[in-house]
Amino acid sequence: MTALSRRHLMSGSCRLALLAAAVPAGATRALAAEAAPAGTGTDAVADPFIGTGGDGHTFPGATLPFGMVQLSPDTDTARWDTCSGYHHGDASLLGFSHTHLSGTGIGDMLDVLVVPCRGEVRLKPGPLDRPDEGYRLRYGNEAAEPGYYRVQLENGVSSELTTTLRTGIQRHSYPAGEAGHLLIDLSHLVLDSSDKYPLIDDAEMALDADGTLTGQRRVFRWAKGRHIYFAMQFSRPPSRVEFFGDEDSPQPAGSKLVKGRRLKAAIHFDDAGSAPLVVRTAVSAVDIAGARANLAAEATHFDFDIYRQAAARAWAEELSHIGVTGGSAEQRTIMATALYHAAIGPTLFSDVDGRTMGLDRKVHQLAPGQKAYSAYSLWDTYRAFHPLQTLIRPARVEEFVSDLIRQTQQSPYGPPVWPLQGVETGCMMGWHSVPVLAEAMAKGIPGDYAAAWPNIRRRSFDFTMPVLDNARGIPEYDAKGYVPADKVFESVSRTLEYAYDDYAAARIAGAAGAADDAARLKARSGNWKNVFDTQTGFARPRLDDGSWTEPYDPVELGHSDKWRDFTESNGWQATFLNQHDVHGLAEAMGGPAGLEAKLDAFFNAPSTLPKNAPPDISGMVGQYAHGNEPSHHVAYLYAWTGAHWKTQAMVRRLLALMYRARPAGVIGNDDCGQMSAWYVLSALGFYPVDPVSGIYIFGSPLFEEARVRLGNGRELIVSAPGNRSDRPYYGRVEWNGKAHDRCWIGHEELMKGGRLTFHMQNVPELGFARDPHGRPPRQA
Repeated sequence: MTALSRRHLMSGSCRLALLAAAVPAGATRALAAEAAPAGTGTDAVADPFIGTGGDGHTFPGATLPFGMVQLSPDTDTARWDTCSGYHHGDASLLGFSHTHLSGTGIGDMLDVLVVPCRGEVRLKPGPLDRPDEGYRLRYGNEAAEPGYYRVQLENGVSSELTTTLRTGIQRHSYPAGEAGHLLIDLSHLVLDSSDKYPLIDDAEMALDADGTLTGQRRVFRWAKGRHIYFAMQFSRPPSRVEFFGDEDSPQPAGSKLVKGRRLKAAIHFDDAGSAPLVVRTAVSAVDIAGARANLAAEATHFDFDIYRQAAARAWAEELSHIGVTGGSAEQRTIMATALYHAAIGPTLFSDVDGRTMGLDRKVHQLAPGQKAYSAYSLWDTYRAFHPLQTLIRPARVEEFVSDLIRQTQQSPYGPPVWPLQGVETGCMMGWHSVPVLAEAMAKGIPGDYAAAWPNIRRRSFDFTMPVLDNARGIPEYDAKGYVPADKVFESVSRTLEYAYDDYAAARIAGAAGAADDAARLKARSGNWKNVFDTQTGFARPRLDDGSWTEPYDPVELGHSDKWRDFTESNGWQATFLNQHDVHGLAEAMGGPAGLEAKLDAFFNAPSTLPKNAPPDISGMVGQYAHGNEPSHHVAYLYAWTGAHWKTQAMVRRLLALMYRARPAGVIGNDDCGQMSAWYVLSALGFYPVDPVSGIYIFGSPLFEEARVRLGNGRELIVSAPGNRSDRPYYGRVEWNGKAHDRCWIGHEELMKGGRLTFHMQNVPELGFARDPHGRPPRQA
């Protein structure tokens, strides 16, 4: 694979050796597998097309690490497949917009669409499968690398994209001697002219005296009422500009301003084919002045290649945190791409002057050096994405911590849940910014954690506080010890996730000096027990009167066809959603042997799901669902049973089965880098079952060697000499040359740097794994 990932090569030319099957429960024989060819160099490059097909929901376009702008093609805006605006295999595209979500399960953004056109001005996009009826364009010969995208359009225009942090840079090469125009569409989210779903209630565009096109719109999609502003400049003056208002009504000739809801502009260049046309566009969530300032600071010229080279350098530096040797060429490509996807967001959300939009819907001026961020997919990313950042980007984590504390203080709803562009969407269950803060605090990341405590306390104990869907049922949870299934939707998942957030909040309360509150929260974090039925060994919905719902089937999502008891999971998966008290979970199952038997049953159960299961529950191994986050830590729970070799076998199987170097190569939504971060950490050989504890459980390293540039200037080397796909087990582990008799290691140890050596073999080492002293400690 060259530095550019070419679309016509993405149909599976690379080949990955698969483990033939998981080791059956209790078996001691080696895995039967075809050995993958060993690699000897760090020759892999990230492939932005991985995840753009299937349900990955990533985008192939250009962005910078954690940048504000994601300039990428849009193939559709209405389907679940195109939450990112793009789906591999769609036959036509709408154009190129400047903001995108990476890997989410809900769509939004897609701001300021630019379409390079020839011929008559068409104002409606037309259907996906009939592009000739509108301005849609067929396309081919796509190519992408981090920070750069290129495509050939059917109208003869070759389009290229790159970015700075806050500015998108486009270069459109028209056929020689031809005229053309750029269509700027602020309303392509709304394809239904009936106005049945009015997603945009206010918009404006203006041609300023200096030739800058500026504008804004307010959007009501996922983040209800978010505002976006832009400033756009062209490498040469246009021949003329036409504005179109609502209902595509043309504005009078010479108009410099248009207002309404569905606005478009046609920017004409009679000399379009005389030289490439470069367009630079900055965005802001604050105002047009902010967009203009961002443009002036970051886009001072029209030399596209210089911007592209700067983007390449930025990504080369960011992706140099981890280099691997060994494994197959495809595995190295997957690893590089996973690192890439784990550095796209959270996305920058403050202007160059330090202004940003807060969750209180007010403009705030940040202190010098501070930054604001958006698109925190916290229900997903607290599990592996944020722990990965604490290893390789602690300075960035410090920025996240400062930002999340500030957002906690500003939000009327308490700790952030799923903040997007200055709007709290309240998506998913719990308030998982608290575990992110507690984890960072436990790992020594500087921050004023006590400043977040008052609003964390309100969310935990003040039942008059405004409630979004994420926090329903807290009064019952506090009074009864569980959320009643006949009162509140998704009650079992709520109880389990509120309990984990209580566990994390207790740490912050203690740091803030609120000892009584810390004790109350710690006790309440045991509420998971109140939805665990020791008779059946499953997490179960419980009614307001204290009884269990009947009948109960752990495969079902709820106790009726219309009422879910679990969040994107079922009884099987939720049973193991207890990351902070695994010792307690084992005891509730009759001891470590009971937990081991339950895990065996989990991974070997039929992979059947009810008809009402959401598509997020995917990537099935038994009832394990790798395509969704509640299962992500479960393979590592064997560490608490004394059968740690089963963790090694299962992790290696998941690494092989759930990821491919192709567009449909991510088994579920990448969810802002969580699926990718799972791969990175698991391929290194360890994973944080409970991130707040600061403990990593060993798994099965994928490569012969990985060099990790830790964010503190030190280096961690993970070595597995002679590692192959038929050697998923380790016989012994050494840390800096000394025997390491535990199946886990602490964050503080890893951050000192050194060499972690796994001696891999094709049969499990039962004696070491059965040593009870090697099991993880109880969490405090």
